Amino acid sequence: MWLVTFFLLYSLRKAHTEDVGTSLYFVNDSIQQVTFSSTVGVVIPCPAAGSPSAVLRWYLATGDDIYDVPHIRHVHVNGTLQLYPFSPSAFNSFIHDNDYFCTAENSAGKIRSPNIRVKAVFREPYTVRVEDQRSMRGNVAVFKCLIPSSVQEYVSVVSWEKDTVSIIPENRFFITSYGGLYISDVQKEDALSTYRCITKHKYSGETRQSNGARLSVSDPAESIPTMLDSFQSREVRAGRPVELPCIASGYPNPAVRWIKDGRPLPTDSRWTKRITGLSISELRVEDSGTYICEVTNTFGSAEVTGTLTVIDPLRVTLTPKKLKTGIGSTVILSCALSGSPEYIIRWYRNTDLVVVDDYISIRGISNETLLITAAQKSHSGAYQCFATRKSQTAQDFSIIMLEDGTPRIVSSFSEKVVNPGEQFSLMCAAKGAPPPTVTWALDDEPIPRDSGHRTNQYTMSDGTTVSHMNVTSPQIKDGGVYRCTARNSVGSAEYQARINVRGPPSIRAMKNITAVAGRDTFINCRVIGYPYYSIKWYKDSLLLPDNHRQVVFENGTLKLMDVQKGMDEGEYLCSVLIQPQLSISQSVHVTVKVPPLIQPFEFPPASIGQLLYIPCVVSSGDMPIHITWRKDGHVILSGSGVTIESKEFMSSLQISSVSLKHNGNYTCIASNDAATVSRERQLIVRVPPRFVVQPNNQDGIYGKAGVLNCSVDGYPPPKVMWKHAKGSGNPQQYHPIPLTGRIQILPNSSLLIRHVLEEDIGYYLCQASNGVGTDISKSMFLTVKIPAMITSHPNTTIAIKGQTKELNCTARGERPIIIRWEKGDTVIDPDRNMRYAITTKDNGDEVISTLKLKPADRGDSVFFSCHAINSYGEDRGLIQLTVQEPPDPPELEIREVKARSMNLRWTQRFDGNSIITGFDIEYKNKSDSWDFKQSTRNISPTINQANIVDLHPASVYSIRMYSFNKIGRSEPSKELTISTEEAAPDGPPMDVTLQPMTSQSIQVTWKAPKKELQNGVIRGYQIGYRENSPGSNGQYSIVEMKATGDSEVYTLDNLKKFAQYGVVVQAFNRAGTGPSSSEINATTLEDVPSQPPENVRAISITSDVAVISWSEPPRSTLNGVLKGYRVIFWSLYMDGEWGEMQNITTTRERVELRGMEKFTNYSVQVLAYTQAGDGVRSSVLYIQTKEDIPGPPAGIKAVPSSASSVVVSWLPPAKPNGIIRKYTIFCSSPGSGQPAPSEYETSPDQLFYRIAHLNRGQQYMLWVAAVTSAGRGNISEKVTIEPAGKAPAKIISFGGTVTTPWMKDVRLPCNSVGEPVPAIKWTKDSEDSAIPVTVDGHRLIQTNGTLVLRSVKAEDSGYYTCTATNTWGFDTIIINLLVQVPPDQPRLTVSKTSASSITLAWIPGDNGGSSIRGFVLQYSVDNSEEWKDVFISSSERSFKLESLKCGTWYKVKLAAKNSVGAGRISEIIEAKTHGREPSFSKDQHLFTHINSTHARLNLQGWSSGGCPITAIVLEYRPKGNWVWQSLRTNSSSEVFLTELREATWYELRMKACNSAGCGNESAQFATLDYDGSTIPPIKSAQGEGDDVKKLFTIACPVILATLGVALLFIIRKKRKEKRLKRLRDAKSLAEMLISKNNRSFDTPVKGPPQGPRLHIDIPRVQLLIEDKEGIKQLGDDKATIPVTDTEFSQAVNPQSFCTGVSLHHPALIQNTGPLIDMSDIRPGTNPVSRKSVKSAHSTRNRYSSQWTLTKCQASTPARTLTSDWRTVGSQHGITVTESDSYSASLSQDTDKGRNSMVSTESASSTYEELARAYEHAKLEEQLQHAKFEITECFISDSSSDQMTTGTTDNADSMTSMSTPSEPGICRFTASPPKPQDSERGKSVAVPIPHRASKSDYCNLPLYAKSEAFFRKPGSEPCPVVPPREASIRGLARAYPAPARHLTLEPGAKPLGLPPPAPAATTLPQRTLPMPSTTSAAAPTTSAAPAPATTEPPAAERGPSHSKVGGSRDSLLEMSTSGVGRSQKQGAGAYSKSYTLV
Repeated sequence: MWLVTFFLLYSLRKAHTEDVGTSLYFVNDSIQQVTFSSTVGVVIPCPAAGSPSAVLRWYLATGDDIYDVPHIRHVHVNGTLQLYPFSPSAFNSFIHDNDYFCTAENSAGKIRSPNIRVKAVFREPYTVRVEDQRSMRGNVAVFKCLIPSSVQEYVSVVSWEKDTVSIIPENRFFITSYGGLYISDVQKEDALSTYRCITKHKYSGETRQSNGARLSVSDPAESIPTMLDSFQSREVRAGRPVELPCIASGYPNPAVRWIKDGRPLPTDSRWTKRITGLSISELRVEDSGTYICEVTNTFGSAEVTGTLTVIDPLRVTLTPKKLKTGIGSTVILSCALSGSPEYIIRWYRNTDLVVVDDYISIRGISNETLLITAAQKSHSGAYQCFATRKSQTAQDFSIIMLEDGTPRIVSSFSEKVVNPGEQFSLMCAAKGAPPPTVTWALDDEPIPRDSGHRTNQYTMSDGTTVSHMNVTSPQIKDGGVYRCTARNSVGSAEYQARINVRGPPSIRAMKNITAVAGRDTFINCRVIGYPYYSIKWYKDSLLLPDNHRQVVFENGTLKLMDVQKGMDEGEYLCSVLIQPQLSISQSVHVTVKVPPLIQPFEFPPASIGQLLYIPCVVSSGDMPIHITWRKDGHVILSGSGVTIESKEFMSSLQISSVSLKHNGNYTCIASNDAATVSRERQLIVRVPPRFVVQPNNQDGIYGKAGVLNCSVDGYPPPKVMWKHAKGSGNPQQYHPIPLTGRIQILPNSSLLIRHVLEEDIGYYLCQASNGVGTDISKSMFLTVKIPAMITSHPNTTIAIKGQTKELNCTARGERPIIIRWEKGDTVIDPDRNMRYAITTKDNGDEVISTLKLKPADRGDSVFFSCHAINSYGEDRGLIQLTVQEPPDPPELEIREVKARSMNLRWTQRFDGNSIITGFDIEYKNKSDSWDFKQSTRNISPTINQANIVDLHPASVYSIRMYSFNKIGRSEPSKELTISTEEAAPDGPPMDVTLQPMTSQSIQVTWKAPKKELQNGVIRGYQIGYRENSPGSNGQYSIVEMKATGDSEVYTLDNLKKFAQYGVVVQAFNRAGTGPSSSEINATTLEDVPSQPPENVRAISITSDVAVISWSEPPRSTLNGVLKGYRVIFWSLYMDGEWGEMQNITTTRERVELRGMEKFTNYSVQVLAYTQAGDGVRSSVLYIQTKEDIPGPPAGIKAVPSSASSVVVSWLPPAKPNGIIRKYTIFCSSPGSGQPAPSEYETSPDQLFYRIAHLNRGQQYMLWVAAVTSAGRGNISEKVTIEPAGKAPAKIISFGGTVTTPWMKDVRLPCNSVGEPVPAIKWTKDSEDSAIPVTVDGHRLIQTNGTLVLRSVKAEDSGYYTCTATNTWGFDTIIINLLVQVPPDQPRLTVSKTSASSITLAWIPGDNGGSSIRGFVLQYSVDNSEEWKDVFISSSERSFKLESLKCGTWYKVKLAAKNSVGAGRISEIIEAKTHGREPSFSKDQHLFTHINSTHARLNLQGWSSGGCPITAIVLEYRPKGNWVWQSLRTNSSSEVFLTELREATWYELRMKACNSAGCGNESAQFATLDYDGSTIPPIKSAQGEGDDVKKLFTIACPVILATLGVALLFIIRKKRKEKRLKRLRDAKSLAEMLISKNNRSFDTPVKGPPQGPRLHIDIPRVQLLIEDKEGIKQLGDDKATIPVTDTEFSQAVNPQSFCTGVSLHHPALIQNTGPLIDMSDIRPGTNPVSRKSVKSAHSTRNRYSSQWTLTKCQASTPARTLTSDWRTVGSQHGITVTESDSYSASLSQDTDKGRNSMVSTESASSTYEELARAYEHAKLEEQLQHAKFEITECFISDSSSDQMTTGTTDNADSMTSMSTPSEPGICRFTASPPKPQDSERGKSVAVPIPHRASKSDYCNLPLYAKSEAFFRKPGSEPCPVVPPREASIRGLARAYPAPARHLTLEPGAKPLGLPPPAPAATTLPQRTLPMPSTTSAAAPTTSAAPAPATTEPPAAERGPSHSKVGGSRDSLLEMSTSGVGRSQKQGAGAYSKSYTLV
């Protein structure tokens, strides 16, 4: 540290030595005030210094130099002033409270510091107070610390305490810069505390604590603003911060607005508006102004105004800083000031105030300029400029040095010769003080300033003045003697030299010269021109020089030294020799003048009263002569006893009576034209000493200043000496008094003793002498009087309350001494207060006074003072008495009570004036006595709160408290009673068991904990589960459920498949969660593998064998034990179609596929399966089998084309088995005898060949074979033909089926031969006729007979007939054109939902004639339009959407894709994941604890609804307040509401949110009063109007509800009437349609009508055909199927017998809307449990296209068979169903009541659709006398019983319809038998393989058939039909009948069997399938073969391609071809859900 200090001092010294070269400087001139404590003292270094070392002295501001006072004041050698610590009695205002300054003096001058105020502060009693305050709740409270004015300057607030705890400024508490305490947003709880301020003395370090103040808090009451704290005008220095307080109370809370100088505050980051007021940082001068603070509320306003003055610190700059100039010069000092205005300037020279005189003047508006004219040597020194404003002082100084400044030439020019016109420059440099001015002369004449003569002059930094004379173009006249003269105020100097300009010499005219005798004179010969030979001077014809006083210089100048009048006066001649014999001359006259000469004179010795005569005689000099006298520089005028007499050459000074005033210097001055001379002498008047004031005996007071008077005069001034003789007797010997700072001799010779001491007593002698006469002396005696002084007293002392205490005080001084005692500011009178006694006794020269307190009391803890008084002074001693006692008991407060602990807070009011050493807390059960208490002892005194633990839950305790200090223990505090809360359970749940339920769920069961360990009511349980498999993180996932009883069950779902889980269970009550049970492990069930096998590879071995290999999937994805693998493969045909899907099961990782089609592309997939089922398939792998020889051509024709030629045509092989390279045609003639046939070859593109050169009438056999790279294939059929002379029309093209995608051009060939050329005609089969094909832009018939169809569409499908005709005959072919279109929309349903997944199932629609390649599933959140896509394989019929939001509605739609493109999108269905929004349980207590300022909320009452709660938002406000305070939390346990107002009712509303939505809950609560008491409910302030208001409040809703019900009843009645009218209209329409269709239908009714009744019951969704006697005959339909008893299973329920019919119809286009009003139709309502819902949700309308009619008989055992029917329908076509029966579904299209339909089918309908269904029912079943009854549909409530048939699944999964169009909806579901009902499953309609049946083969075109089919044993050839019949049957086949579901009696004969089919003809033009039951019965294993004469089911017929009309086609409407393809789903029964539009 010392090293750092050394370097700092060294740097400072170096800076000063380098800085001001003035040798004087200030170390720190900013010290202007020093305040110190009397107990510490102070050391003040001198702010001034100098270099070299300066003499440092201290002075009082009065100018008196200070002196040392022993042990009180001392000035050290280094100039440091030290004031020692002192007692109050030693206080001296001249020493301890005065202004000082310090001076520094050296050779440069003397400077002084600014005045330094030195003030001692000694210990004196003071107290600080804080007053109680009032405030309204929500307002601001202001506490101020009141400090006595006497110490306010030194005492500041350092902190505030609230209940003994220091307040940290934050939140609502603020401490201002001036020590105020602000409490914002005052609450009731603030009134419970006490507030104290802590102060600290700036100098003594003493701290004080104020009294405790209280805050009274009242409820808000409307009031105008009242100022609580404000600011006044103040002055602040720039750069500092300032705080302008402005705070007011009022209600409503007032708004604050600040105005500066009449305008709003400017925008500045330095300005901050705080609750404490306006804060401004870094003040600037422009911040000065008038500030107004306005506070305003709705009831009034208030304002405070103040002026802020910002001043810059005074700064003084004096220039020049250092000036060195010559005597006689003018000095100007300029004092520049900045900063504070209104200052006063004072000037000092060498620390003395500058006095204005003849030389010095002070100028300027503020005296800022000091001017010294004709400066003298005495004016040198240090000048200081002091500027003062109030307490600010600043100064700067300048050093002025005056010296002899007579100019001298320091540099000059020399002689030179120049040519005319040659420029030359002359330089002359001179120095002087002040800097001289240089002038130029040529031959004694000034040089004119013109263009040829230029001068410039400048002064260099060293003061040298440099002047140049520039002659630009010199002429001869410019030659001569050049002289430069330097002049300043002191004198002059000159230099000259000749400059010669070449040219003819001449002499200028010379002027006469006057010379002064005794001085030197120069005479220049003014020669111009050059060269010349010489210059000579002559006087009186004598060549000069002729004596020693004459000198002639080479340049022709004549110098006359010591000029003499007689010798040197006269005519002088200058002669210039210009040629050897030629000279020129010029004369000049010199006149000599003689100056005066004064003869010496002297003043004789003079005495007072003597006469004096002094003559002044001029002995020589030219007349006239003027003589004057001066005394001390001033002109002497005659008068006052002085007379001056003057004559021609003499003047006399006469003094009539000499006195002391005549002493001085006298000067006689004589002057004439030549000069002025003077002579000075001194007059001394001698006077012996004498006493003016004689010393007399006097008294001095100890410690005060004393003056011993003694005044003398005389001349020379007498020297006075004081001597001292100690003792009071006769003086024995005097000793000289040493003069110190304490004792000095005043200018008037008196002796000053600045500080009288007792040792100063004695005799004093004043002795004076001046050498004139004898010495004089006089003695005196000084008596020192001692003032009363307190010499001993205790500063502080301690007393114990109740004990006697004595206070002693010792005094000394002159008697008599009176001692008075005071307590505080009150004089103690023992006569009036008997508790006090005062005794006084003498003890030598001291007096001892004792104050006795009998006994000491708490009120005695104050300052006592003893005052000693005598005639010479007074002194006071302060004694601080502290009365100690045991402390007051603490004030105890319960902060918080928990189950096993409580939190206490206490406030210690009075500590007994002794430090609190600890606290004790005692508590007990309330029923026990305090003898059984428990204690917490020795609590640290530094804390004010504690936690008591280990309490028993739900118990009542009493508690009290003690505090301790070193005196003792306090009384017990007030006893408090508390009740502990419930605690978390101490025991775990019992008997925990686990049962795996599925692959992702485990059921957990357990029992409640033991009763004694529950610690309250068990509210619920937390189930923790974690995966224990390797690699898991081991963290528990927690789910929570409410308690239901002693035994609980919970199912954990969404677990990992086939994984081991550990589960623990914890119980919780209102207080928390108990311990968990021991972990139990269980493993979820197996599931299908989630990943396919890896590394799948396929290799083609031969043309029909391939090898597939793979590797096992990752173990982690097996989800079980691997059982084996399945290989799925199918062929991909050239036309884009897919073959039948096949699969092979194996346990190895390699399989060999045999029997594959040759040269065919295959798609291969591999999957792994476990016991749970098949896993995910691998990606499709493509492979192609190798080539082989081709099969036979699919067909062959041969026709004669002439008498010698035939044309043979053929079809490509059905199985080309490779790429056809060529065709070989064989021709042989059996009768020709040729052994080998002829061979002809043609290209693979040509399918016909003409063979010529044949013999007419000879038969030939022809056949064809195809050739591939593998060789020649099988030959075709052999045909026989013979050439003929006639060539009838023959068609060589083939008929059959042509398949093409839509929007493509199609060519249907019809090549013909014949002679003449046949005519070609194309027709297209219609319903009952063949329509010729018209040629237009869409159709074109080419010349070769080919029909071209452009951009084919679906309606272009059908049978096309080409007929070729000529004169010899005709030929016909039929082509079935199948146009492939995009697939129809699938039927999408929801099969299952969970909290995070939705499982979807679907049934594909019509595939559009092309295999479905895959599906695109799109889904989005219900309220969003952001759809996400999922691509699904074509083989999938279900999909699980996972990772969905819990409790959220989703929209889903599906579309299928085939080779043509993407099809129509399915209906958008809506489904909701499990879960609902949170709800609050009413069983849970919301508030667990409420006090005056806090409330604790229990949030465990919130049920998550199955979805995790993401956020809970709490909003609360005091009742009657508009502003809500919000709090957001993620916690579901507890939350605290803090900073509440005490005794206030609050409103609370809560909102808990999860992904399913938000639940709301509201409540009210009241905080407690400050004393813990409750408050009453809020009462209305209306008084008598309460009853009326309540009645109005109750009556209004009742009246409104009644009106609403009446209005609703009227509306419903009108709607019902309108609806019934529309029902009647619908019935009439249906009957009209029935009668019309009956007339147009030719099928007769067999058997009498039985009168069945058709009952349509919408709510139950059943169409029942009821007949007591049963139905004996349903109709004579060509498409009915005979069913025998053997076709039924024996395990069917024999108690029922039903007949069901599925009806279909197309949707009609309705331009005017539905015929029946649907505005009040509600879906799915059970009439028994009908509830109202919002009509806004009933806004959907759908059209159904299918109904199922069912007939049951209970008397006969039932046998059921479901099978497909086909029949001719209406002109709109009939579609196929896949459903079996219908039942109702509870479905509600609202967010709250939408129920799920699991594994069901749904449909919707309107009443007009029912009418059409009824129409078809009557048409099909011949119900001529049916009764038509319809009931209503309603929306069912969510509480209705579920009516879903065939399922027990939860009703949590939701489906709904999207895009509502019209109001009203009926929704239905259908459930076929369950898969597990194996017996019933035998009668279910099953899928039919696409390529499996013979009938499909028969429908193929001829070229697609293979001969191998006909060679199969038992196979029947495809029947053939004549063209006409084929056309008719083809028309019927184009409209297959709808499927029917029959229930027949056992043994009943078949109904309506069709007649056998006619025999086949030989025309192979078209095939029609014959009836067969083989395919129909295939799914039923026990079914007997049906008679072979029956027709096959429609499923085996050719596909129908009639497009069903209407823009709202049903999803069920599909082509018949779609039925077969859609039934590739396996043989199992299925259940599904769909929505129809």
